[in-house]
Amino acid sequence: MVTILQLETATQVCSAALSVNGETIALKELAAQNIHAGSLTLFIQAVMEKAGLSFADLDAIAVSKGPGSYTGLRIGVSTAKGLCFALDKPLIGVDTLKMMTKGYLLTDENYTGLVCPMIDARRMEVFTGLYDSRLAEVLAVEAKIIDETSYQEQLSDQLITFIGDGAMKCSETILSPNARFSDLNFNSATHMSQLAFEAFKTNDFEDVAYFEPYYLKDFVITQAKKKV
Repeated sequence: MVTILQLETATQVCSAALSVNGETIALKELAAQNIHAGSLTLFIQAVMEKAGLSFADLDAIAVSKGPGSYTGLRIGVSTAKGLCFALDKPLIGVDTLKMMTKGYLLTDENYTGLVCPMIDARRMEVFTGLYDSRLAEVLAVEAKIIDETSYQEQLSDQLITFIGDGAMKCSETILSPNARFSDLNFNSATHMSQLAFEAFKTNDFEDVAYFEPYYLKDFVITQAKKKV
């Protein structure tokens, strides 16, 4: 029996879950701004108590590794690494966009189109990739500015479902009868369960000392316009 604690903090969603052999047994999450630092450890404790498990019962820690929010990813990965060091457990890094795609595919097992997860990166930019129904990468992960020409080649003969907190803002720009958009939340630690379990079975672990989130873009500090 493989028990994994899973953390997702790449967007405004703060999420913790426990899985056993790839099936979620406990979940605690909330979508709100700037809550990760104060809520993540509380959510972890909540799922451990709900499942009636101790930290010694864990076999690994899995964390959403990005792309996504710089601050959110730092908090999630730092927490995961701290637990791994303290408990001497392996660390599993789960691609955030692939996790979102997996979450969507779990809602429709007969879906044969493409899935385009999008994480809002402000204005008309998103962190995105494109996957088929078997989770194979069709287009590589990138920071992409969306305009009227985006995905038109793929949409000419294939259905694409756009998901994530960056998808809905693109619904008036990406126009095609083959484009559909979902406003449901797929940034949930529960969607890591099968991916993390598969990684555990193949010993696909991260180096705890050197692992860093996949930011995709450099963090830029903007200066305040008003001088105090």
